[in-house]
Amino acid sequence: MTATMKGFLFALAACLFAFAGSADAASKSKIDRRVDKALAEFRDQIGGADAVLSRAAGVLVFPSIKKAGIGIGGEYGEGALRIGGRTVAYYSSAAASIGFQLGAQARRQIIVFLDQKALEKFRASDGWDIGVDASVAVVTLDAGGQIDTKELNQPIVAFIFDGKGLMYNLALEGSKISRIHED
Repeated sequence: MTATMKGFLFALAACLFAFAGSADAASKSKIDRRVDKALAEFRDQIGGADAVLSRAAGVLVFPSIKKAGIGIGGEYGEGALRIGGRTVAYYSSAAASIGFQLGAQARRQIIVFLDQKALEKFRASDGWDIGVDASVAVVTLDAGGQIDTKELNQPIVAFIFDGKGLMYNLALEGSKISRIHED
């Protein structure tokens, strides 16, 4: 088997892994447990996290977003919106991309709504496209990282942390966030 074929099969397997279970949302209790763990790790690993979370009108937590691709790629994750420390709704985040990309990765993503009007607009939307429906400032952090809370002056800030895997990506993409578990 050639190296190209092995690479293609690896990427195909990674794509299937990234989207395994995306057709059926995880249970509410399972999502809540994962969100609790992601928030605890965010507070433990990132300096200034408590200060940011205490200022938030709402926090949308995706405990794991998996991404994979070779030329064509995609990503998927499920999470919950918390207001006042309580889960008020469940969401999925999905994106597809085409371009120069190779690999697979998983990451945690916490979107903090620092403005009440931005949170209300998000909650009123029927599918929310990052970059179309709202501009989101993105901050990538490593364990032990520090958030400069004085520099946070955007209405919506996304924190990306706890990345695992390797993904080389030079692609144009946007994430669509949609509500799941409609009651």
